[in-house]
Amino acid sequence: MTAAPPLRVGLIGYGLAGSVFHAPLIAAVEGLALDTVVTSDPERQARAEAEFPDVRTVAGPDELFDRSAELDLVVIASPNRTHVPLATTALKAGLPVVVDKPVAGTAAEARELAALAEEQGLLLSVFQNRRWDNDFLTLRGLLEDGSLGDPWRFESRFERWRPQPKGGWRESGDPAEIGGLLYDLGSHVVDQALVLFGPATEVYAESVIRRSGAETDDDTFIALTHASGVRSHLYVSATAAQLGPRFRVLGSKAGYVKYGLDPQEDALRAGRRPGAPDQAWGLEPESRYGRLGAGESPVTGGGRAVPTLPGDYPAYYAAVARALRGEGPNPVTALEAAAALDILEAARRSARDKVTVTL
Repeated sequence: MTAAPPLRVGLIGYGLAGSVFHAPLIAAVEGLALDTVVTSDPERQARAEAEFPDVRTVAGPDELFDRSAELDLVVIASPNRTHVPLATTALKAGLPVVVDKPVAGTAAEARELAALAEEQGLLLSVFQNRRWDNDFLTLRGLLEDGSLGDPWRFESRFERWRPQPKGGWRESGDPAEIGGLLYDLGSHVVDQALVLFGPATEVYAESVIRRSGAETDDDTFIALTHASGVRSHLYVSATAAQLGPRFRVLGSKAGYVKYGLDPQEDALRAGRRPGAPDQAWGLEPESRYGRLGAGESPVTGGGRAVPTLPGDYPAYYAAVARALRGEGPNPVTALEAAAALDILEAARRSARDKVTVTL
């Protein structure tokens, strides 16, 4: 049987998201081919052409959409404010779409995009890569096999120590840019909490600007009460001088504590690539394993080390390829992303008005 030709992918944006995450992951997945990269920056064009010799580069999205009949998927990895207009244009041009998170600035916009995609009969997927983090996959397995008993409390931290603002649209105070940690890292921790423990009924948040010269939130806490009864405490910060555990999960039988971020982002930033024959992908050393136990602190050796499952960001794009071929479901729907945006909007209101928001 002859293998189907690869699906041709156009990538809009070649900054951090496009060059570090999307392009390498697309190239690593069998059945996908990176066809075109959109960036107006000559240096970024040169970098794309150097790493992917078969790719073509164009300066603007219009040049990509003019060739819509030659493409099978458009990936939008441009600044947040462009996500909705570019996704709308792509869907109306008849192209399936992957959009980096957050898919939109509001849940209403996300649901409008979902409705347009359904009307057009096209895939619209949201790049929530942290569902394929090594620690998340490991925790999901522990919950499914009952190792924790009934889950009671979920603590999740995505913390960094960046005492000086870097500038750029991600740290802009202009609401149109959809910047700040609430919508950046908050999109990840909220999505993970909803996947693990289901919909939330109440949201409480504290959101502040700590750094001199910063324009938008750089230290935010979100508390969720899930319909399942689980309480989630979610922290995102650029001002954490001492990093807490990535996960601390407490249940009726045991707890699980895991320090350190999944290694895949650092590997991608360093130029390592999934599928390279000389290295395993997504693995971490035993010294980084989380610990499962009850009644003792993991810091003093309590509990047992739990081998961390390999992280697997390429699995997202492999699932997208299957969905486009009619062989599997959309790995992350726009309606799932809209549910997370409901939480983020409620968190913003809670922090501003100092209230608990009921959903």
